[in-house]
Amino acid sequence: MFALPRSSIVALILLTALACKNRNTAAPGSESAVALPEDDASPPAISAGHKSVAEKVVSQSAGVKEGDLVLVFGSDEDLPLLEDISVEVRKRGASPLVSVATEQLNRRLYDEVPAKYDSVEPEMINKLAGIVDVIITTEAGEGRTLEGVPAGRIAARATAFAPTGALMQKRGVRTVALGNGLYPSAERAEQFGISREELADMMYGGVDADYEDLAATGKQLRTALAAGTELHITNPNGTDLKVRIAGRPVTVNDGVISDEDRKKGGAATSVWLPAGEVYLTPAPGTAQGTVVVDKFFFQGKPIAGLRLEFMGGKLTSMAAKEGIEPLKAAYDAAGPGKDLLGVVDFGINSGIKSPDRSPVHVWAKAGTVTISVGNNTWAGGDNRTNFGLAAYAPGSTVKVDGKPLVQDGKIVAAKSVANR
Repeated sequence: MFALPRSSIVALILLTALACKNRNTAAPGSESAVALPEDDASPPAISAGHKSVAEKVVSQSAGVKEGDLVLVFGSDEDLPLLEDISVEVRKRGASPLVSVATEQLNRRLYDEVPAKYDSVEPEMINKLAGIVDVIITTEAGEGRTLEGVPAGRIAARATAFAPTGALMQKRGVRTVALGNGLYPSAERAEQFGISREELADMMYGGVDADYEDLAATGKQLRTALAAGTELHITNPNGTDLKVRIAGRPVTVNDGVISDEDRKKGGAATSVWLPAGEVYLTPAPGTAQGTVVVDKFFFQGKPIAGLRLEFMGGKLTSMAAKEGIEPLKAAYDAAGPGKDLLGVVDFGINSGIKSPDRSPVHVWAKAGTVTISVGNNTWAGGDNRTNFGLAAYAPGSTVKVDGKPLVQDGKIVAAKSVANR
């Protein structure tokens, strides 16, 4: 997963989308040029024939109502989908503002814009964040576009965008992001080893899950976690981590921003699609042990054998067999709070059909366990650092007070665990 706070992704997309989106070229202020893959002649992978998804996103997930101001944005390849979403928004008496992006501007904003502006708060974005009621976005963009950009510049921008994310949470802006690790970019399809069309089908299969079933499963898992004191996560690859969870609030991303979620505000007003996650922020200072990720992607490049060591709730060492240098540079450039274990996340969506042992991280797939370091405001925490790292090990086992919740990457019947 990208070494950027999950809570910053929407704000960063919002900045680039207002001009045109994501990445390319070299000029003053850049360490090197990166040639992006040429566009192929295939039709847009994300958009064709999914009007039912647009209706579901607008009505069920975002709960768009008459009078809402709705910002809709994505890449140029998303145009048919963005158009369908905008029509559904307008059919409900709400007002859409559509912004379309390309895969070049985000890189040019580093290569051609002086570094002194990286730390300047984006006033235009803040003004929009202060008036819109809903944001619907696709998680377009490729990590490899940022290869060679100085880590300090990326960290400075993440810091500059932090107030935007805080403002959106404070106002209760309903945010729906479509992708959640499955957006069918060329880069992501290459990592999976499948076509973009196949990846798009995988993503939409997850989006088309029964939200009532997700909510029911999420409730069962939340009950089991809320009754627990300690989590123990293990994996044959060497992962062995314990954290305390007693009294910690548990959140369910069931794909719907309900009236109850709107009353709660904050992190409850954001969902990622395909939905299906249950997450919590562990007790501070309690994480102890090791997390091993056999293959981790950063800026589009693999890192082999990433090993994270925790003591007293903090990341104390980071090592890998190869490829760790760019990630380490990003970590070193980040600010206070970057070393805190922030979130443990469980995927519960059985409609996602990605390979069980795939090295590609898919948050919501049933049985996926994610350990997130750094920023945790997206999960209701208070660590607003400008760094985030989400690690997972396929096939993990998780026990709550010694009782299995996830066994070898498969969810154990949560209801039976809660009732033991």
